[in-house]
Amino acid sequence: MWTQRHLLGIEELSPDEIVHVLDAAERHFDRADRRSVLRGVTMLCGFFEASTRTRSSFELAGKRLGADVIHISGSGSSVSKGETLLDTVKNLEAMRADVIVIRHQASGAPQFVAARSKASIVNAGDGAHEHPTQALLDAFTIRRKKGRLHDLKVAICGDILHSRVARSNALLLSKLGAHVVFSGPQTMIPREFAAIAPGVKIARRIEEAVEGADVVMMLRIQNERLAGAMFPGTREYSRTFGLSFARLALAKPDVIVMHPGPVNRGVEIDPSIADGKHSVILEQVEAGVAVRAAVLALVLGKEK
Repeated sequence: MWTQRHLLGIEELSPDEIVHVLDAAERHFDRADRRSVLRGVTMLCGFFEASTRTRSSFELAGKRLGADVIHISGSGSSVSKGETLLDTVKNLEAMRADVIVIRHQASGAPQFVAARSKASIVNAGDGAHEHPTQALLDAFTIRRKKGRLHDLKVAICGDILHSRVARSNALLLSKLGAHVVFSGPQTMIPREFAAIAPGVKIARRIEEAVEGADVVMMLRIQNERLAGAMFPGTREYSRTFGLSFARLALAKPDVIVMHPGPVNRGVEIDPSIADGKHSVILEQVEAGVAVRAAVLALVLGKEK
């Protein structure tokens, strides 16, 4: 049974709760128009950090379920005038919001708001901490393509240090029995991941990570969080850690290639691979609407 009033991170979810979300998303995936589910619900999307896919899919999910959806951006809100996050949320809550979807550049911002809010809070990405709905839609996509998550080898390659996607995926996939391997420049792989998800392995070379993989997930270099001393340049990075056809050939023949977006073509991935037969990048985007619809219905107690 689902008992969570918020979705703040994968770390708080049990394996059964994760599967519950994925199963609910299947129902939303097959039934695009369910406008009665959230009829009368007010949904506020507070995106204080740039977003295209996450913001659009949350808004579309809310509208497909019949919610009244209002979008607030950091640059277009009173935050740009010096208002604190808490004051902004309290004022939005005074408008009787039922659920607030929040993306913020500060790690822990959704948890901070949830502890002080009567509305349900959904984390749409907080700093380099977590991005739970991205991990859920990634798992949903993998399960649809592979039929399972247990015992799959998943290589996650790139800027691990600054990636909330890597953290949430490592937690989720490990809980459901997948074998996760990280690979990237040594300065971009944090040591604490061994404590967060004990089963995660580290490969110093991308070839080692990709060899025999069922799933290869490439991550972009997050220039907005990057210290210059950690990264020599895109050309060198592409040569040593970019996904080329030669490296992809080391994976299983039916490997799927994933990317949370936005894609830096020619840097972390060959453009022909991003558009090729192994790519499920657009399927991830499609899955995002169904997964986020399921999450909204669950936290509001509308999903049976």
